[in-house]
Amino acid sequence: MNDTSTGPAVRPAPTGTEPPRLGNFLAKAAAVTAGLTAAGALLGLVRDQAIAQIFGASTDSDAFLIAWTVPEMASTLLIEDAMALLMVPAFSHALARRAADRARDPVRELVSATLPRLFALLACAAALLIVCAPLVVGVLAPGFDKPQLAVDCTRLTALTVLTFGIAGYFSAALRAHGTFVPPAGVYLAYNVGIIATTLALHSLWGVRAAAAGVAVGGLLMVLVQLPSFVRRVTRTRQLGAKRIPRQRSAPPLIGFAVLAPVVLFAVSRQSQVLVERFLASSLPGGAISHLNYAQKVAQLPMVLSLMICTVTFPVVAKAMADGDRERARRRVEHDLALAGMVVLLGTALVLGYAPQLIEVLFQRGAFDAQDTETTATVMRVYATGLLGHCLVGALGRPFFSAGRPTWYPAAAMAGGLLVTTVAGAAAVGRFGVYGIAAANAAGITTTAVLLLCGLGSRVIAIEVRSIGISLGRLAVAAAVAAAVGGLAAPLVADPLLSTVTGCLLVPAVFLVTGFAVRAPEVLHLLTLTRQRIRHVR
Repeated sequence: MNDTSTGPAVRPAPTGTEPPRLGNFLAKAAAVTAGLTAAGALLGLVRDQAIAQIFGASTDSDAFLIAWTVPEMASTLLIEDAMALLMVPAFSHALARRAADRARDPVRELVSATLPRLFALLACAAALLIVCAPLVVGVLAPGFDKPQLAVDCTRLTALTVLTFGIAGYFSAALRAHGTFVPPAGVYLAYNVGIIATTLALHSLWGVRAAAAGVAVGGLLMVLVQLPSFVRRVTRTRQLGAKRIPRQRSAPPLIGFAVLAPVVLFAVSRQSQVLVERFLASSLPGGAISHLNYAQKVAQLPMVLSLMICTVTFPVVAKAMADGDRERARRRVEHDLALAGMVVLLGTALVLGYAPQLIEVLFQRGAFDAQDTETTATVMRVYATGLLGHCLVGALGRPFFSAGRPTWYPAAAMAGGLLVTTVAGAAAVGRFGVYGIAAANAAGITTTAVLLLCGLGSRVIAIEVRSIGISLGRLAVAAAVAAAVGGLAAPLVADPLLSTVTGCLLVPAVFLVTGFAVRAPEVLHLLTLTRQRIRHVR
């Protein structure tokens, strides 16, 4: 990625829209963040492979995945969405005030006003979840065969409510300060904890060892960021003899009026997984596992694409804090098109090579060929909603970047969740896990369309039609690349060799088709590549 321009998606970016030094910093930060995130995602696949090999797609693995709902919800609320959407703008505004206020340190005031209260609130929530674990399992999976096993696992994973919350707070603070390496490394630490604990204890504790690993991984997420947080956020500033007054109430930027719509948006987004598991709990054993493995692999392109928006979110928040809405608009338009290109390229690979990917990643031990076939089909259905998932993650950030109350994203997410619920309930009886996956894709796409149309009229005046045309052309390139990949994949018998071939073939077809249909981001990428080659020569 080269981030030296921030122009709209459908025309060449005007020069000078972003200072070169900032553009280079964002490009390097995005590259490092994407690299560490990709490493964490790959280690997550190793984690899933270990669990699949040891427990297969069985009732035991389903019990763990029911308990896994807790860290999934916690990561969305406390690391990826709600905490970031609240605290990155709050720290960005505090940093903007710090430069103009020599007598006080707004950053330290923000930390002292929020971190102790957050710790106490999260500790109480984790304790309550441990006590109420039987009720939680009964609500999440009322038809499950081994409720006590799921309860035991849920009590272990409940500790992530505390650790994820603190890790998410640290991540938001560090990103606002321009520090991206420790936050990007949290999932590496998390998966190391799960894998090590599972391998060490599964013969003694069974699937409970994986749940204990989740708790250990959550603690490692905090520890890997703690030194940087202490150095960059809580260090004492030289303020002469004047003492920094302690702020006794929460800053307005994170008051209830701002907090409530952010939390509701994040909860509604993650509730799609709750709906899936609720519907799948009455299907034969292994259904929840098939959905989980398919979703984890299919969403890798979406996770990588959102790294672009993760790095630039503090820039958008800073522009909004400074009142520079034009700069925020250019940044958001550029990020949407670039993230869309990344996720659609990944979508094409998933659609074309789903059986080979699943066979290479999971088919061993207790995970057999039938599991591979079912999971691959589910993954292809999921992949149709990947652009929607990407856009929802990208569009939520500018909605909340100004630090003002806005209920529109939560309403849009609730509308998409309603589509998922109704469609899933109607389809599960006839189509099983495939119907659930299709409902997920339909619901998240509905939300993405609502958010895209609503952003321009409510927050930042983005050119919705231009972005839609750009994404449409990229979607054509992805469809052609997926079709070519689907035809070519069976021609190579070895699944690993076929997958490697696909990783070369699909991007090549995507770029050629994107060039043919004049997709702006593909043209821009090819132009940059030619410039770099000439420069090297």
